[in-house]
Amino acid sequence: MKSRLAWMSILLLSALMIGLGIASAAQAQQVLTPQEQLGKDLFYDQNLSLNNNLACAACHGPEVGYTGPDQLINLHGAVYEGSISGAFGNRKPPSAAYAGDSPILHFDTVAGWIGGMFWDGRASGDVLGDPLAEQAKGPFLNPKEQAIPDAQTLCQKVAASSYSVLATQVLGTLNCIDAATVSMVYNDIGRSIAAYERTLEVSSFTSRFDGFWDKAKMKGMDVTQISMVNWEKYKSLGLNNDQLRGLAVFNTKGTCSSCHTLTEGSAGYPLFTDFSYDNLGIPKNLENPATIANPSWADPGLGGYLQARGEPEAVYSTEIGKFKVPTLRNVDLRPSPTFVKAYGHNGYFKSLEEIVHFYNTRDVLPWPAPEVTANMNTAIGNLRLNKTQEQWIVEFMKTLSDGTIQ
Repeated sequence: MKSRLAWMSILLLSALMIGLGIASAAQAQQVLTPQEQLGKDLFYDQNLSLNNNLACAACHGPEVGYTGPDQLINLHGAVYEGSISGAFGNRKPPSAAYAGDSPILHFDTVAGWIGGMFWDGRASGDVLGDPLAEQAKGPFLNPKEQAIPDAQTLCQKVAASSYSVLATQVLGTLNCIDAATVSMVYNDIGRSIAAYERTLEVSSFTSRFDGFWDKAKMKGMDVTQISMVNWEKYKSLGLNNDQLRGLAVFNTKGTCSSCHTLTEGSAGYPLFTDFSYDNLGIPKNLENPATIANPSWADPGLGGYLQARGEPEAVYSTEIGKFKVPTLRNVDLRPSPTFVKAYGHNGYFKSLEEIVHFYNTRDVLPWPAPEVTANMNTAIGNLRLNKTQEQWIVEFMKTLSDGTIQ
């Protein structure tokens, strides 16, 4: 009888924990499938680069939310060096987490271009039907990143790895001679990394906000309707007053949620992106290696990709200077309070306070000229938020860091 009561108590406690979102941290310790484990092994293997010195994790560190983990680089150009010394890309690393819901790149008559991966959408998803898997393939053969000369060499490196038995199990073969087989292996390498990036280990939904979201849902409260009129009704659900007011401003006067949406993703939580593209008028980062090499260069973003793939001028010209709206999840995750992260496609901003202030005052203060003036978002830049409201938004965004659930 006592055993039965104890078992019932455990079941009741487990149900309560799940209902409150407390179980999320335990869920993040899930056992990986063979494909997911292979993806993890690939993600952290620095031998999968020309000079055996650069893993995916070098630019997508878990301690900072799977974006750039070197604060000295973040503080300056924000662009990371590839396997070849002196070889740099031209954009800061986007987060590799919370990207699994991004659809195949397509044009929506209301929202414009949606989906794809990379800042410019060039991992469209048209080939594999999965933008995240296509993105995972890209850096291996990019001469400014891992710089492996071809897919055959990548296959050979995986065949020589410490996890080659697992790789053969998942990929079916590591025959690195036949071109068709190599192509299949290359595609499945991308799919394996994408599978890992979709796991709770990478995209865990264990932030303080997630606990708040769960508790609000249990009470039948719609977080997407929070405003400065009703924010007090959401008290005692896990966020303090400043964080709640920040969410309320974020969702109304701040206009943040118009792109960093509160709409539920496939896991039942907001992803804080609608996967669209925008030009916020961010100033040029003068320390970007691409700018140092060519001061007149301006990043064309999505428009540049659309032009390169052969779209007519009427299509690509309206997208010049636009970049994919990033998730705000883990936007403040850092190994120490003083660690510097970079924000924006070019890493121009070095703090949340700075980028929120820019978003609010771009058109009323003497900020440096935009990198690209065409196609700028005119809904921001003069929001008339005061300093306190700006700080509230920052305090809210700090609740989006994984591992802080309450």
